[in-house]
Amino acid sequence: MNTQIQSIHFKADKKLIDFIERKLSKLETFHDGIIDAQVFLKLENTNVKENKTVEIKINIRQTSFIQTETSISYEAATDLAVDSLKTQIKRHKGKVETH
Repeated sequence: MNTQIQSIHFKADKKLIDFIERKLSKLETFHDGIIDAQVFLKLENTNVKENKTVEIKINIRQTSFIQTETSISYEAATDLAVDSLKTQIKRHKGKVETH
């Protein structure tokens, strides 16, 4: 899967990028038609501790899934987003197979 990771207003370190790519590669076990993924990492300018936002867009043949999560760390937000995307992909695959 081709993965593009963009960090907005900061430089993401190699460890974070590897973590995100590893998590996204696990989605391929649920659907073999994943074309690519785009990830946007944002740091919200608020006083709240949960100010790190991860937005993931997955492109599958003729369909796209977008999930945005905010948490204390980028790793936690990535976990939440990937879990939600996994559910969306499974649901979509079930609908496609029944038609």
